[in-house]
Amino acid sequence: MLISGQKHWKGVIHLEKRQFKAESKRLLELMVNSIYTHKEIFLRELISNASDAIDKMYYKALTDEKISFNKDDYYIRIDVDRENRVLKVSDTGIGMTRDELDDNLGVIARSGSIAFKEENELGEDCDIIGQFGVGFYSAFMVADTVTVISRGFGSDEAYRWESQGAEGYTIEPYQRDAVGTDIILKIKENTEEEKYDEYLEEYRLRGIIKRYSDFIRYPIKMEVTRKRLKEGSESEYEDHTEEQVVNSMVPIWKKNKNELAPEDYENFYNEKHYGFDKPIRHLHISVEGAFSYNSILFIPEKAPYDFYTKEYEKGLELYSKGVLIMNKCPDLLPDYFSFVKGMVDSDDLSLNISREMLQHDRQLKLIANNIRTKIKNELEAILKEDRENYEKFYQSFGRQLKYGLYSEFGMNRETLQDLIMFYSSKERKLVTLDEYAGRMPEGQKYIYYAAGESNERIDKMPQTELVADKGYEILYFTDDVDEFAIKILRDYQGKEFRSVASGDLGIEAEGEQDDPQADAGENQELFADMKNILADRVKDVRASKRLKHHPVCLSNVGEISVEMEKILSAMPNNPNLKADKVLELNTGHDVFKTLKETFEKDKDKFDLYTRLLYNQALLIDGLPIEDPVEFANDICRVMQ
Repeated sequence: MLISGQKHWKGVIHLEKRQFKAESKRLLELMVNSIYTHKEIFLRELISNASDAIDKMYYKALTDEKISFNKDDYYIRIDVDRENRVLKVSDTGIGMTRDELDDNLGVIARSGSIAFKEENELGEDCDIIGQFGVGFYSAFMVADTVTVISRGFGSDEAYRWESQGAEGYTIEPYQRDAVGTDIILKIKENTEEEKYDEYLEEYRLRGIIKRYSDFIRYPIKMEVTRKRLKEGSESEYEDHTEEQVVNSMVPIWKKNKNELAPEDYENFYNEKHYGFDKPIRHLHISVEGAFSYNSILFIPEKAPYDFYTKEYEKGLELYSKGVLIMNKCPDLLPDYFSFVKGMVDSDDLSLNISREMLQHDRQLKLIANNIRTKIKNELEAILKEDRENYEKFYQSFGRQLKYGLYSEFGMNRETLQDLIMFYSSKERKLVTLDEYAGRMPEGQKYIYYAAGESNERIDKMPQTELVADKGYEILYFTDDVDEFAIKILRDYQGKEFRSVASGDLGIEAEGEQDDPQADAGENQELFADMKNILADRVKDVRASKRLKHHPVCLSNVGEISVEMEKILSAMPNNPNLKADKVLELNTGHDVFKTLKETFEKDKDKFDLYTRLLYNQALLIDGLPIEDPVEFANDICRVMQ
């Protein structure tokens, strides 16, 4: 059936050829080729205009008692004639008179919605979508010819407006049985670059409607084809066509929270393809006042496969009055909360002319700040009330929180410092900084940490011996960002962070073995000779007060630790920053006694043992041997 076949008014053609009143060709070309990013947007714009037309009837009914508004009589309809390449969008709204067709469609960027508000003194509270009056022209992105047949409210006459683009348009009397508007698109033929056939496919049109216009408040009807069993058959199917409403109309975020069950939120999460997991928690937010918005946010349990890659795109779905404006609006989420999924709907946003992107305004920033605070509060609540689920969440997204601490020079510390966790040497599980600080014994000066590749590796680190012997808890840093984040944080509740590999542990020496000054004086010449042998590989060689059972280890002075050096050296743009390493020797160990003997009696063997001890320290810290051939030869010399 050809869906554009209405009869001419009284069989007489009164055709008027007119030019666009704007800067005609160039401006229309700009509308079609530059303003809109995706061609599919045209359907969103036409449906939004149709919704506006029905809204106008509603507002008319509010001010005129003679007008009745039965919502069941108002709808939007999509019809497709694939054979003739025709797509029609119809509505039962207020329609347009001949003058309104001329004014609203003949002047590019003139908004009929704004004029309607002004004429009816409805003010800013009037909830009509259209603002700029350019959305209609997006139809020319997919259509060679656009025809509008409309009959205005209160008029017995209908008119037909038609255009093939910037050259102009025609208006003629036409026939339409009821008030409302039909927009008829003659879809373009396919090209090598563009497949316009998709805008004649039922599944594609339904997909566009569900994505952008699912929450338009009026029913959007389509004829939908389904397979069904033939009557009397158990295996043979036939096509069955029926009219269906393809949009949801009432969005979940506009419903009362008391009406919704947890399953409703989970279904919404799945329907919107926010993730394949089950979210740990949802937030249903309704804010009214200086800035107003509705939002549903989800905190996932598992990270998407590409979360920690450059390809991952953060952002929340952004709606304005129920119409999808941006699929992912990055400005609504800080990077450290980029794992949050969901949507925001606000009537107060300042949109740009294409209604695709936001103008950066105060309103958006206020919403983003409010969302950030609510996410933080929700995470703190989960940590306090549902520790098991928080730890699941933290295994997936804890690194992102720590990146947030490190970025922007620690500006986000107040937001994030109570959300991060580290494995504890005492508790043997994840603990917060607040939990660590709350059980620090009197006299402990620092919050101690050890950095390494894994908890198992850190357990064996010789640098932890003295701190562990004092009974102090050690936090294990196994993520590449951990130590960098803590360097930015510097302290927590007034307690400075201190690495177990630091040159100064802030622990008083106990006994002769732990008196490095005495050992330094007695073995000053030996240490100096070792430093000369190792040359610029180490900053210093000294007696250790941290070692109890191991013969040797590396410590560091300065801001760059050994673990940080390893991470920096693995970066693509290696900055070649090195830790100032100190070789520490356990002067109470039997190996040191042997070293002293060789220092006094066998210079060659002393050189050999010095290199072996240094390479042993490198291996303990997971650093590469600088000269593997030399190391192999030294081992052979010892064996011989």
